[in-house]
Amino acid sequence: MAGERITIEVLPRTEFGSAASRRLRREGFVPGVLYGRSDAASFVVAERELRRVLTGAGGLHAILDIAIDGGSTQPAILKDYQQDPVKGKLLHIDLQEVRLDEAITASVVVSLVGAEDAPGVREGGVLSQITREVNVSALPLEVPEHIDVDVSGMEIGGTLRLAELPTVESVAFLDDLDETVIATITAPTREEEPEVEEEEGEGVEGEAGEGGAAEASDAEASDDSGDE
Repeated sequence: MAGERITIEVLPRTEFGSAASRRLRREGFVPGVLYGRSDAASFVVAERELRRVLTGAGGLHAILDIAIDGGSTQPAILKDYQQDPVKGKLLHIDLQEVRLDEAITASVVVSLVGAEDAPGVREGGVLSQITREVNVSALPLEVPEHIDVDVSGMEIGGTLRLAELPTVESVAFLDDLDETVIATITAPTREEEPEVEEEEGEGVEGEAGEGGAAEASDAEASDDSGDE
């Protein structure tokens, strides 16, 4: 389970606009917004501190206790973030205030385990993971960091659906149980060698073709006439 609570200190944001955002990022800060039940608060946080939090044991599902300018903490979760596609730097972050006694909706990564032991894989079948994330409902501290799915019993032609997964305590799946395919094992594709067709008119090696026979007959006729 995620279950980890991390306190993170942020400062209220007092300057806005594109120029101010660029300056903040140059100074090593990331602008963000904490969305509450009725209002929103803008803040800035040190990028190094934010990256440390989001890459911790709780991952993206960690409960963040936000303390704005040293005030009282408010539990929140990561709602969204923007990242520079080239440099990888965090550009902006959105947090959502939560109550720890109320369920939230989250996307959880699905990890396949036991693939090397699956009969279908050992026989040369191709294991494909169709669904990589599932939507769940759970209390903020009960949202799993990831869900391990055992595929060690799958055979060639097998299909594993969400309905076949064992229940996870305190977690409810929100996706269609019967329609959501987690993984499949298909038979290996075999490439058939194209048949080589003999070209018309090809003679057997060592035998003269029709043209050769005609030339030989002409030569024999010429020899006979010379003997007369």
